[in-house]
Amino acid sequence: MTPRDAGDVEETTMKFLLWLLLLVICWPVALLGLVLYPLVWVLMLPFRLVGIAVNGVFEFLRALILLPARALGGGR
Repeated sequence: MTPRDAGDVEETTMKFLLWLLLLVICWPVALLGLVLYPLVWVLMLPFRLVGIAVNGVFEFLRALILLPARALGGGR
């Protein structure tokens, strides 16, 4: 597990503070968001996996196309 950098901690803190503000202003919406967040995350998981796979295919094609230039020393 890698340590988080300062940007991740600040972003997480800001999200938490905004959620607390929503909790004070409209607590039913805040609790609904808290309950629905894991369900939305699970529903989005297949799309993330497809995105990772498509990105891998594009990186492979890029490496395949640039292979002759790298073999001749143009990739330095």
